[in-house]
Amino acid sequence: MNRGFYILLGALFSMPFFLFAQEGGRVTGTVLEESSSSPLAGVSVQVVGGNGATSTDFEGDYTLGLGPGTYTLRFSSVGYDVKEISEVTVESGRAVEIDIALSPSAGELAEVVVSVSARRNTEISLLNMQRNASVVMDGLSSQSIQRTGASTIASAVRSVPGVSVQEGKYVYVRGLGDRYSKSILNGMDIPGLDPDKNTVQMDIFPTNILENIVVVKSGAAELPADFTGGVVDIVTKDIPAQKQLGVSLSAGYNPDMHFKNNYVGYQGGATDFLGFDNGDRAIPINPSLNIPSPTGSNNASLPGITRSFNPLMGASRRNSMPDLSLGVDFSNQYAVGANKLGVIAALNYKNTTTFYQGFENGLYWRALQTDSDAELRPDRTMLGDLGGQNVLLSGLLGLNYKTTLSKYALNLLHIQNGETRAAIYDQVNRISNVNQVFKHNLDYSERSVSNILLSGKHSNEDATFLTEWKVSPSLARVHDKDVRSTTFVREGSNYRISTDAGVPTRIWRNLQEVNAVGKVDFTKKLSLFNRDASLKFGGLYSYKQRDYSINFYSIYSRAFNSSGLNGDPNAILLPENIWTPETNSGFYVRSTFQPTNTYDATQHTGALYVSSEFKPWERLRAIVGIRAEQYTTFFTGENVSGDRYDNEQTLNRLDLFPSANLIYSLTSGSNLRLSYSRTTARPSFKELSVVQIYDPLTDTRFLGNLDLVPTYIDNVDLRYELFGDESQLFAVSGFYKYFRNPIEFQVSSDAAPNNFISRNAPYANVYGIEVEARKNFGFIAESLSDLSLNVNVSVVNSIIEMGKDEYESRLFFAREGEEIKNTRPLQGQSPYLINAGLNYNNVENGVEAGLFYNVQGRTLEVIGFSRNADVYAQPFNSLNFNFTKKLGPAKKSAINLKVENILDAERQSLYEAFNAGDQIYQLRRPGRNFSIGYSFNF
Repeated sequence: MNRGFYILLGALFSMPFFLFAQEGGRVTGTVLEESSSSPLAGVSVQVVGGNGATSTDFEGDYTLGLGPGTYTLRFSSVGYDVKEISEVTVESGRAVEIDIALSPSAGELAEVVVSVSARRNTEISLLNMQRNASVVMDGLSSQSIQRTGASTIASAVRSVPGVSVQEGKYVYVRGLGDRYSKSILNGMDIPGLDPDKNTVQMDIFPTNILENIVVVKSGAAELPADFTGGVVDIVTKDIPAQKQLGVSLSAGYNPDMHFKNNYVGYQGGATDFLGFDNGDRAIPINPSLNIPSPTGSNNASLPGITRSFNPLMGASRRNSMPDLSLGVDFSNQYAVGANKLGVIAALNYKNTTTFYQGFENGLYWRALQTDSDAELRPDRTMLGDLGGQNVLLSGLLGLNYKTTLSKYALNLLHIQNGETRAAIYDQVNRISNVNQVFKHNLDYSERSVSNILLSGKHSNEDATFLTEWKVSPSLARVHDKDVRSTTFVREGSNYRISTDAGVPTRIWRNLQEVNAVGKVDFTKKLSLFNRDASLKFGGLYSYKQRDYSINFYSIYSRAFNSSGLNGDPNAILLPENIWTPETNSGFYVRSTFQPTNTYDATQHTGALYVSSEFKPWERLRAIVGIRAEQYTTFFTGENVSGDRYDNEQTLNRLDLFPSANLIYSLTSGSNLRLSYSRTTARPSFKELSVVQIYDPLTDTRFLGNLDLVPTYIDNVDLRYELFGDESQLFAVSGFYKYFRNPIEFQVSSDAAPNNFISRNAPYANVYGIEVEARKNFGFIAESLSDLSLNVNVSVVNSIIEMGKDEYESRLFFAREGEEIKNTRPLQGQSPYLINAGLNYNNVENGVEAGLFYNVQGRTLEVIGFSRNADVYAQPFNSLNFNFTKKLGPAKKSAINLKVENILDAERQSLYEAFNAGDQIYQLRRPGRNFSIGYSFNF
């Protein structure tokens, strides 16, 4: 399927080069109503002193074909002031984008003409879009993204206020974690490469296919209800303004990770470099096969079964290579009679290598109350080397067809990801088991997402009634193939395999998730209080179904002295060491299937909503609405007690989600906003189950919990915003969020400190202040107008009431002088977030440079229980530099230089306890990364 998809995509990629594209110059754009930013249909667009003329369609879009030259364009419509745009320069074979906003006329008899230059008008248009949004939002237009030189959404969105990027790819809003942030593509849900995350991996989308990125921070009836921090909507281009073929290439080097001859890896499949396994890691036997025992009467087939498994069990030292990324994109619009056809396609490849020398993991226990020493007791500590290779291959094809009153779109997206990990490390066990072990882990995960989006938008003749529909099926797959773990007990210079420490294992995990989403939205423009108003209503249905299974095999030995292996995992399955009936000695495979590792689950969501936007007073705009969602889940599986669940209903909720947004226009450039919304956060498939998932690298196990219930959140936002020219902004926001039954991830029990589970807490409160400022330095001197500063600071306080069991366990293990309250910070909520960027952008010289800083405060990561202490993720001070220089008179090519993690910061999480020193839960040293890239647009 993967190979077929990319062959098809390659064929579609080549088609546009054989099609005839318009060679003349043209002017394209969108005309909006200034006070509401809604599109204006039927606006006349004329060349002053010339013959060219056209009018806008139902979306406010227009295209005007012109020969090379400099023109003045006149935009006019009944009831609006006329606007003339001068200095519009048209070149052969190129398109100029001119977006404008028209102001309602004041009723004067004489015609009012507003004149502005083309460059100045673009800045005003962007300003109007931000100022007139019906919700609290921020975002980036395609022009803003181009100015930053960012190649992916993950790097571009860093400049959006209140947004942080975790692991270089996941976007979180207002310091809240993944559970409370949501990513959508063109207004529709799409599963990511990790289906248990609410946010999609943002480094898979190139910026050259984007129309804009919108970050919504307050709720509205037409938005999904399952978000709290914010919704990040990725909007791709539909009808490109002009033909463009772009290619890009970049390479990255990390002195701590690349060209290291002690890198840890292993020999995988021939297609690993493409992001999928070629079959070498497939289960070599039928998973349902009943494997005989050495002591059974039918044991003759056991040696052959054991030999069928790949004998490679250990990692090896090799040389590590630098990072590489490639990208190709194509876009164009074609005239099909009186209609338009837009084509957009992109193919991107990324291959990154990581190497963490001296990585550390730890498990510590609190001291007993009777112990005189309060220091944390190490139960298990790990120290070693971890190597990884991540391959990401993505393809996108978009077709858009537009008529006078309708628009149809078809988007095809496939993302392929293969991640290889290998680790060699020492582990010391001191409490639950006393020994020293030496371990090898081999891990491969193949993930893919395929998505189809079919949509349509229709208007009546006067554009007062709009109908928009979307249908989007998706298929997500995650296959963890042949995860291998080998443990040797170290006794001086002797190494042996022991059942107490764990026998060698082979694991295959398979997840397949089908998503199907359909929605329809209606918008009716009307008049209320003698002013323009609108009524929106619509519905949505979403179906999600997941199959999950684990095949687990252990390698046991019979009458075999494992000390003779000399600590070499690859000697375990050598032919001479495999058990046979003749020798009755050696290693053999045993299946250890557990019903708790297999489940099937479905989710059904049906939604209806209605909202109205109106102006009770000239300066006051109100948007009020209500959304109803019916959410039902079903589960099939078996728990550890043998209880069977057969398509049993686990959740059935009908909820109402009201929302209200009030915007008071203090001046033409400033607003005061007040909003309220009710939202939810629901347990994931994995959480609402009885599954038990083991991670051999961290030696931890995830436990499902069928007793979970959804979290409900009341959100209140108050915001003052002042807009200036050139996208300058100053805003102060205050927000409050009340959580009922927040879901948190914590240690399961004192008896099993390496088992983790999600549980509901009674309630939580989160409140904070957010200050945003975007300012250029032109007010000091005109020569500094290309230099700008973007700063966003959020200070947040969170309080959660503990559950009864957690509170009592903390009381029981409290030490003398330790004060125990029944509240603590909310898991995953950062107490502060700082984003800052110093940008230099000279359009004439084609130079753009920026220094970007980001940090989140100390955040509760793992909630302790009984003797298990809390784990806090420590602040990671991220300082990055970006430099882009466009080359040539037409500036079609560019060279880009980046330096990431300039401060050489470490990522670490620490155990913290009363009167005790901090101890390492997890430590990774990412090092500094240097990259150079080149791009060319034909």
